[in-house]
Amino acid sequence: MKQSKTGFATRAIHHGHDASTHHGALNPPVYMTSTFAFQSVEQGGEMFAGEREGHFYTRISNPTLSLLETRLADLEGGEAALATASGMGAICAAIWTLIAPGDEIITDGTLYGCTFSFFRESLQKFGITITHVDLTEEGALEKAISDKTKVVYFETPANPNMRIVDIEATAAVAKHAGATVIVDNTYCTPYLQQPLSLGADLVVHSATKYLGGHGDLIAGAVVGSAELIQEIRLVGLKDMTGAVLSPQDANLILRGLKTLELRMERHCDSAEIVTEYLAAHPMVTSVYFPGLESFKGHEIAKKQMARFGGMIPFEVEGGLDAATKLLNSLKLIQIAVSLGDAETLIQHPASMTHSTYTPEERAEFHISDGLIRLSVGLEHVDDVIADLDAAFDATYGISLLNSDKDHARAAE
Repeated sequence: MKQSKTGFATRAIHHGHDASTHHGALNPPVYMTSTFAFQSVEQGGEMFAGEREGHFYTRISNPTLSLLETRLADLEGGEAALATASGMGAICAAIWTLIAPGDEIITDGTLYGCTFSFFRESLQKFGITITHVDLTEEGALEKAISDKTKVVYFETPANPNMRIVDIEATAAVAKHAGATVIVDNTYCTPYLQQPLSLGADLVVHSATKYLGGHGDLIAGAVVGSAELIQEIRLVGLKDMTGAVLSPQDANLILRGLKTLELRMERHCDSAEIVTEYLAAHPMVTSVYFPGLESFKGHEIAKKQMARFGGMIPFEVEGGLDAATKLLNSLKLIQIAVSLGDAETLIQHPASMTHSTYTPEERAEFHISDGLIRLSVGLEHVDDVIADLDAAFDATYGISLLNSDKDHARAAE
């Protein structure tokens, strides 16, 4: 699982494509085909038997998807990758390949809402035990893990509240028990964090988010060892989910990767500035950002992340009612449930992305009704802050950008 010596951006732009083998085309061709013709019956039979390399049906492989997979594997430091039709397609394909009735999955309590629902509602119907452990607490996994544990799964930073799990320490405990470690790296991308280098067995992504970067596609990916990825391709993807990515969408992600480093730097720069504004606002009760020294997971985040990302969850005075008014007062920032786009997006997890949790589960797993999730985009950061400030002014009568404003409304 070694990487070439060239820089991240260089590999994101060039790795795996040789223009001289494609008539000099600077951009890789898009192979818009469902099937591939064989030169003979014997050749087709050898491909189906796995005795000859080649493409024979896009549900299994396609040259455009293969280039994307090769590039993603290189950026994540893995041997191989598998592109899928969505992030949930990547998660489901991997999990269904690894488990059987009677097995246990240990996961942190804070997960993306659809992942949580897949684990708690879908998998348990098939005899899979789902055990939630606070993976941010030292020693918690060692106490919970058993010989029935086949997978340890977590997000770090976690969606939506940025809980940080120590990948290296968690992977060491899991591997000692013989469990496969899967890390959702969507929030960070391989530019900010590489879980495989810290001991994880598989990395999953919603490529819909930062990898694509433009809000115009749905896609996912799994990265890991060549042996494990091939098994997921032939079992989890081909036979169990059919979550196949189209060549056109694969091409859009390849395009997105070319600017990933630039975009992530801008997301991170802007998020740090927006965090300063939110942390200084008297109506903000909590800001959950790994770059803050006061944040619980700050030291671990510094160890395993290159920078702290573009996601900022925060809570405001007045809970749900105030949060609703604040969001409805925004003009530039869009209320939408994705993240990692050029546009700054904001949403209310309890009623949107994490509505699959019951109110009791949200309380247990640190997802309050007043929590707001902000994905800082690529606009000029002054405009993002101005929009937030105007919304705070409309909600509370307090503007940090207009110090001469009469704040009498706040005291009423």
